[in-house]
Amino acid sequence: MPRRPPPRRFLKTGLAAAALGGAGYALWPKLGPYRAEAASLRRPLATEPDLAELVRFATLAPNSHNTQPWQFRLQEARVTILPDPSRRTPVVDPDDHHLCVSLGCAGETLAVAAAARGRPADLRVEAGDTPAVDLALGRGQVAESPLFAAIPLRQSTRSDYDGLPVAPADLTLLERAARQDGVSLALFTEPADREAILDHVIAGNDAQMDDAAFVDELRSWIRFSPERALATGDGLFSLCSGNPALPEQVGQTIFGSVFTKEAETDRYARQVRSSAGVAVFTADRADPAHWIAVGQSFTRFALQATALGIRTAHVNQPVEVPAVREDFARWLGVPGARSDLVVRFGRAPAMPMSLRRPVETVLV
Repeated sequence: MPRRPPPRRFLKTGLAAAALGGAGYALWPKLGPYRAEAASLRRPLATEPDLAELVRFATLAPNSHNTQPWQFRLQEARVTILPDPSRRTPVVDPDDHHLCVSLGCAGETLAVAAAARGRPADLRVEAGDTPAVDLALGRGQVAESPLFAAIPLRQSTRSDYDGLPVAPADLTLLERAARQDGVSLALFTEPADREAILDHVIAGNDAQMDDAAFVDELRSWIRFSPERALATGDGLFSLCSGNPALPEQVGQTIFGSVFTKEAETDRYARQVRSSAGVAVFTADRADPAHWIAVGQSFTRFALQATALGIRTAHVNQPVEVPAVREDFARWLGVPGARSDLVVRFGRAPAMPMSLRRPVETVLV
């Protein structure tokens, strides 16, 4: 795949277009209610939480497009996490791979939170016709940890990083945190490797940007205004990605002129090159149980990174487009395998936090 030209700033077009909705709104939105809701969602976990309180922390888990594709069934001392088929993303995730990873993320987050309150969880994966994560909660010693403290602070930070390397000792902690039966982690920190991964990211991005169905599906999950983000409690709020907040109608109108292949190429080139490294998660098998295990592994990786002041963000294009996925596997030296997640990492200031739906809306 050919190398791309050096990156250029892409927000000029977006900011100019934002003037259609009023530059004051775009650059200084009234975010008080949004910030208050984000802070409330991340308030400290109760000392003696009931199951619904544990679910609140579980919903802070990573998930694809912030679709929150999960439902929680509560029984005495037991939580079962089920997929929510109404929140599928069939274009980017036709086989529910990302959905299953998200279930694993929620299960692992709940297990970490429960252990911190003396409720150790026996986490089991049910891989039948409907995959599920089942957690039976016991009684034990309080086991607070840096990973638990990181749950309300973790975010997918979709910005430029500072370009500085991560210390070897910290890389070791990340690898240790991610250990999971059936899942392998490869860390790439050399510039030549990151450039090769970037080539695959851009190849996947090119294919997705040429797919009108993909663009439409992504657009449906973008929230341009804080009011819309508050109303839905889900999706990708533009301010969380470093883009201006806009009145919803204006954002929808200018989306096509700002969200272009060239702009996305420039953005991904800049962001991958500014990262300290890229992590690639690969399961031993391509099935729902292993995808859930990938979610568990990635969750601990992301929480450990957060505890170390390291940011993470997905660049999953190399594993989302089948033709690129095959070429990426060959580059990784595992031809025929299916890698599951591609995650860049490095240090950067925090971005605004995303929202989650109220707990009562995810209980079944």
